[in-house]
Amino acid sequence: MHQGAFRLLARRHFLPLFVSQFLGATNDNLFKNALVILVIYRIGANSGVPPQILVTAAAGLFILPFFLFSATAGQLSDRFEKSRLISLVKFVEIPVSALGGWGLFTGNVWFLLAMLFLLGLQATFFGPLKYAILPEQLAEDELIAGNALIEGGTFLAILVGTIAGGLLILTDNGAAIVSMLMMALALGGFAASLFLPAARAANPEITVSANVLGETWTVMRSLGERRPVFLAVLGISWFWFVGATFLAQFPAFAKDVLNADEHAVTLMLTMFSLGIGIGSVLCARLLKGEISARHVPFAAIGMTLFAFDLAYASRSAAVAGALAPLGEFLARPANWRVLADLLLIAICGGIYIVPLYAILQSRSDEHRRARAVAANNIMNALFMVGSAVAGAVMLGAGFSVTQVFLANAVGNLVAAVYICGLLPDAVLKGVFSWLLRRLYQVEVLGLDHLKQAGERAVIVVNHVSFLDAVLMAAFLPGKPTFAVNTFIARLWWVRPFLAVVDAFPIDPTNPLSTKALIHAVQQGRHLVIFPEGRITTTGSLMKVYEGPGMIADRADAPIVPIRIDGAQYTPFSRLRGKVRRRWFPRITLTILPPRRFHVDATLKGRLRRQAISQALYDVMSNMMFETAHRHRTLFEALLDAAAIQGGHAPAVEDISRKPLSYDRLIVGSLALGRSLARATAPGETIGLLLPNASATVATFFALQATGRVPAMLNFSSGTDAVLSACRAGRIATVITSRRFVEQA
Repeated sequence: MHQGAFRLLARRHFLPLFVSQFLGATNDNLFKNALVILVIYRIGANSGVPPQILVTAAAGLFILPFFLFSATAGQLSDRFEKSRLISLVKFVEIPVSALGGWGLFTGNVWFLLAMLFLLGLQATFFGPLKYAILPEQLAEDELIAGNALIEGGTFLAILVGTIAGGLLILTDNGAAIVSMLMMALALGGFAASLFLPAARAANPEITVSANVLGETWTVMRSLGERRPVFLAVLGISWFWFVGATFLAQFPAFAKDVLNADEHAVTLMLTMFSLGIGIGSVLCARLLKGEISARHVPFAAIGMTLFAFDLAYASRSAAVAGALAPLGEFLARPANWRVLADLLLIAICGGIYIVPLYAILQSRSDEHRRARAVAANNIMNALFMVGSAVAGAVMLGAGFSVTQVFLANAVGNLVAAVYICGLLPDAVLKGVFSWLLRRLYQVEVLGLDHLKQAGERAVIVVNHVSFLDAVLMAAFLPGKPTFAVNTFIARLWWVRPFLAVVDAFPIDPTNPLSTKALIHAVQQGRHLVIFPEGRITTTGSLMKVYEGPGMIADRADAPIVPIRIDGAQYTPFSRLRGKVRRRWFPRITLTILPPRRFHVDATLKGRLRRQAISQALYDVMSNMMFETAHRHRTLFEALLDAAAIQGGHAPAVEDISRKPLSYDRLIVGSLALGRSLARATAPGETIGLLLPNASATVATFFALQATGRVPAMLNFSSGTDAVLSACRAGRIATVITSRRFVEQA
């Protein structure tokens, strides 16, 4: 998704789903908040039930269908074609919205609560559909971006619906305005759903059971069958626990702690919703289409740190007196820190939640995906109820809102530590990649080529330094398999790096080791091997062994060549005295397209090994050529060499034993080039009839620098040969020296 998540909004297979989801979430929150405000300020007192209890009942009635009918919704989503089912569910929203609007006119609180339950029921059946259809409508590398837009859009819809419902319902003709807006949103969502491309039924053989409670238990129990899916659901549910705690406490936080009016609540909700949207899109940019949980531990830690700071900042932001209007609230510097903490918590939350939804979708069994999403919805609802109960218990025990936030931060700290324990490789990989990018400005090119290789591949890498294995472990997607010598694997300083990869300890003296590696690749792994066997001592390829080629041949897997360039200039290489080594050179990792060996099937034994060895050497040598800077001029190559070796390093030396440094050679070439340019034309071929001296090299690069074509003339070949070369090269101008002519 390096081209940007928002490009999906121009795709027919995504835009209708996004619009339907956004308008539906807006409609739900518009009606829900309008009902809450209406109960508190107008109709609650006449119902015979305290308004606070009615508001609590409203929240419970909206979430109750998720407990009762999510399993059935998942069954239907897997049983039938999803796009038409989405249209049907969105159509049901139209009469429910019409009845809800009529309820706003009548002011019958019990009828309004019933309509809220029906809206929750409609949302229950829409939830598994929207998440289960994404992997069918999007490519795998678009799944992160799709979830980012869905999550960001959902929270923006919550914001818009909540604000609109609260502001409009108490105005003149507020019930009419809200009713018409609800109908417009329902009709718009249904119209958008009609443009969804046809999907397919994941499992038409499913029998939809009428035993709601039994199916709920079955769906929840099935979560444990796939550990990545179960952990993703737990992570998502914890996010909703934390988010629900913050959202529920915003009104009391604004009034009792910050001493601000209701506009501050709206502002905090705005910051939180915008933060989720920003974090979601930022996550898509960070992962670039890769479905990975590597940023989840760091996002959880970020949420924890900013939650602690929010609790601490709340103490300095607390003031006494009358409730402050929004302008006065913003005039207090301490409140800006509170708003910044809320924004940063939400940004971390967006980075945290998006990959977990993508993992839930991609790791679920295709035939049970919607039911896995349904189980997630049930678990989310349980955690949100748990959040409400925990908040009520703490407030009932005398906790302040700030202390509730502090307890939330402590709970999130425990969750972050637990996540880091579950994903130690993601934590270490994130640390290594961050550190290497800061130190060496590491750039990775051609990541898409790894996806083309498929599930199993043999990755061959040139070996230039002791950093090579760490670079591969930190920047290759997923958890690649490394063949590691059993003796090396026991070293204490190697063990942290082995946690980042899938280490495969082997005994090089055991012939069965190669068979074990072949079996590992056949199981669907990416095996990383350095075919040279040792770090280069020349800067070029060393002897290439046939082992990786044999493994790829026997496992029927493609070879993926990777070129490491730049690490040979670090102190971790073995080129001391051959190149100018420095601490922090720029490093580039170039991944080439996968390729397969085409070896004669009739070759057996030693002849086949020889053929594979030659083919592998060709792959490695072609890799070095293809990734070289072939399209630069010779003068540009001279400038690059000066940057690598250092301007003061000797560049050329002639018989006079007075070497020219790179800086002097470049300066001399530029100065001489200006003079030669006046007597020649751009693109003209210029003959050079000069001795083997440093000045000849400077003249050669002078012509290169000014866009001329230098042609070396060999005086020792004789007059006829020189004249023939001039005619063949259409050389009209020859540069020489009087002294050279006299001596010749």
